[in-house]
Parts: sequence; structure tokens; C-alpha cells
Amino acid sequence: LLIDWINRTLQEEHIVVKSLEEDLYDGLVLHHLLEKLGSLRLDVDKIALTEKKQRQKLSVIMEAVAKCLQLEGSQLRWSVESILAKDLLSTLHLLVAIAKHFHPSLALPPNVQVETITIENTSRGLKTATAVENITENKENTEAQSKDDAFDELFSRAPDKLDAVKKVFLQFVNQHVGKLGLNVKDIESQFSDGVVLLILIGQLEGYFLNLRNFFLTPASPTEMLHNVNLALDLLADGGLLNCSVNSE
Repeated sequence: LLIDWINRTLQEEHIVVKSLEEDLYDGLVLHHLLEKLGSLRLDVDKIALTEKKQRQKLSVIMEAVAKCLQLEGSQLRWSVESILAKDLLSTLHLLVAIAKHFHPSLALPPNVQVETITIENTSRGLKTATAVENITENKENTEAQSKDDAFDELFSRAPDKLDAVKKVFLQFVNQHVGKLGLNVKDIESQFSDGVVLLILIGQLEGYFLNLRNFFLTPASPTEMLHNVNLALDLLADGGLLNCSVNSE
């Protein structure tokens, strides 16, 4: 997945990566990747032929990555020397960190682990130790840490983007209910009685709701609540509602 992502990102540069160990250690691909993803301009040579030049180039690149990702030295799970030594584990950690920062929508599979074996030469012979290293986040831990859904995050962290999201939803709604001559301008007021929601569900699911089953022009809070409850029941029956919603 990482190789495909890199090749798609650098397609215009005609760069093709076939091996993470063999193609990333000299900094050339990482240089192009950071410039493309982060619009960074790194003061290094495009091609470094000697090991000394490659080490210098990687040092600049690693500093830029740490700065972009706002990571301290103790948080880094890679180093100039490990990347230069073609260490796959370090390369994976580096690429996953870059992908999560610059391309958070990339569908990295969760719970990817590798077992590492460390061999030490002692006076009594070889001493081995095994450990499990996480490459991507543990899904259970991630879910436990974040009980809020995307809209909770939107309201709390980016309220300035709320109007843009609402505009997208309005366009989506009107694209479908507009076929019946309806026009929604305000999400809060025009969805409160359940009528538009029911019609939208019918349009999306391709069926006609019997007018005897709901109130087309509700005249009381009770009739509005009936419409909303019916809409929620339809969504639940269709397997589309995976969280509890208070109809009131």
C-alpha cells in the first residue's frame, strides 16, 4: 500500500519505487515526496552519489520531517543511520508517520505488527530477545481513546468549517428532493418536522412512502415527533443507523 501510494504521488516526477529498502535509503524519493506532499523546499542536492552526501541529505530531510510532524528526538522511531542502512522497520515507521500527517485519508490497515529478534554476542554465546513492534495503530486502542465521532470533532475543534459542511449537505439533499419540487435552505428548521427527511430516505432508497403513514403538514410537536421516529425506524431497518439518535 505504501509503495502504491508513493508511486501515485510521484507519478508526475516519473519516479517508480519497487522496494522500500533499496529505493528510499539515499533520500531521493523522500526528498521528492516531502516536496510534493508538504510543498517543502529543501536545500539539498537532488541526487547524492556518495555516502557522505546521502547522510547529509537525509539529515536535512529528517529535520524537516520532525519539524512538520512536531516530534522530539525521543519520539522518532527512525534515524538517519537506520534509513541509510536500509532498515525496513525504520523506513516503515517513517513512511507511516508521513502518510498519517500529510494524507490522513490513506486507508492504512490497523493492527499491523512485526516480531523483531535482537541478537547479542556475549561471552557466554549468542543471546536473543524477541519483541513485538506496532507499525500501525491498534484499532481497539484508537477506538477507546476516541469515543467522539467526526461531527463531535467538528463542533469542538473546527466550528469555522461547520458552514462549509452544511453547504455540502444542502447541495446533496436538494439534488435528490429537488426532483419533487422541494428546496431546502436551512437544515435546522426544515428537518425538524421529519418531512424532508422521510422524502429524502424514500428518494435514496427508491420507494414511495404512503401518505397515511406520516404527516405531510404536521401541525403539532406530536405529529413532528411521529415523522422523525418513523424516519429513524426506516434508517434502523435499513441498517443505516449505527448510533442512537434522540428523536426529540
